[in-house]
Amino acid sequence: MDKTPDQKRAVQYLYPPTDPFDRRMLAVGQGHQVYVEQCGNPDGIPVVVLHGGPGGGCSPSMRRYFDPEKFRVILFDQRGCGRSTPHASVTDNTTWHLVADIELIRETLGIGQWVVFGGSWGATLSLIYAQTHPKAVRNLVLRGVFLMTQIELDWFYGGGAGKFWPEVWDRFAAIVPRDEQDDFIKAYHRRLFSDDMSLQTRYARAWAGWENALASISSSGQMIEGPGEYARAFARLENHYFINNGFLEYDGQILAQMDRIAHIPGVIVQGRYDMICPPASAYSIAKVWPKAELKMVRNAGHALSEPGISAELVRAMDRIAAA
Repeated sequence: MDKTPDQKRAVQYLYPPTDPFDRRMLAVGQGHQVYVEQCGNPDGIPVVVLHGGPGGGCSPSMRRYFDPEKFRVILFDQRGCGRSTPHASVTDNTTWHLVADIELIRETLGIGQWVVFGGSWGATLSLIYAQTHPKAVRNLVLRGVFLMTQIELDWFYGGGAGKFWPEVWDRFAAIVPRDEQDDFIKAYHRRLFSDDMSLQTRYARAWAGWENALASISSSGQMIEGPGEYARAFARLENHYFINNGFLEYDGQILAQMDRIAHIPGVIVQGRYDMICPPASAYSIAKVWPKAELKMVRNAGHALSEPGISAELVRAMDRIAAA
């Protein structure tokens, strides 16, 4: 299938790769150091990229959505994952620590306002950061919205998505004893935080595999086992955040506080067939966000790399650059 102009630009922005002009480990407190990199134009429009997970880490492919001549792109690995240290640690690792880290990065780099770009958990964190520091945010660009609510967790870890992918769900559920299958997040928590490293890794791979298998609309349902260390950080951090309800004060907090960012222009890019973060969440915030534009992408799932989603994200960033 031929690529659209926006899809071609997304590839063009990545190849040849934009080499970072600045890499550093930033001490953020409590013994944590986070990896931060900058690329693109040092004098361009600042944009911070918030990766998913929690625990996913950033990658070079996340640079492809920004014209390197027009944007100053800041990527970082959140606490406990990627190149940040200590690896896979959940100590002093909460949503509010991450919000403070983002603000510290902004202040350290001498940035007044920036565009906040995030997908999945990155969209969650983008919204919470913007609601906490609205004066620091110029635009929000979100993909695959997750609002950290119990209904969303029940959908993905309580069998909702499993009704569409029963064979994949069975592989995720089967390694949990039947008397613990009333709460898979708690059951996995017991193993992901056990003293047995091999047990941690086995359950981490199953946890990560369940999510990765459902990310793309073109998925065959195969649970590909990635590197054990990556899976361990990803699974432990996700589970830690989910078992603590994202460290929010109450269920539905993000939606209830959308008035705090009503003045900020936003674009929401959502896959119509997103199995991980169903479109209802994106639609619910769009209804109460006067300056938001919702782009529902047909024939797309959750993955950042889906062609239709890539095209809309490139288009959104090109419009911001041209404004």
